[in-house]
Amino acid sequence: MIDMSYTSAYIKRGKWYIGWIEEVPGVNTQGKTLKELRNNLKEALVLVLEASKEEIKKEHPRGRIMREPLLLNV
Repeated sequence: MIDMSYTSAYIKRGKWYIGWIEEVPGVNTQGKTLKELRNNLKEALVLVLEASKEEIKKEHPRGRIMREPLLLNV
């Protein structure tokens, strides 16, 4: 497994924190505390990444997909 780092952003709206992952569209959630928000963001990110992998498998059920790590230094 490769360790990956993402940028979480959040704002407080009333009693809730609203957060999202800047690098991955569609990963957003909320929490009553920052701790809850962070946990929810991790869960949401994993779900979105897993769903993306499943979608690729559906689009290429018998294709030979080559995979390799892509390292990015920014």
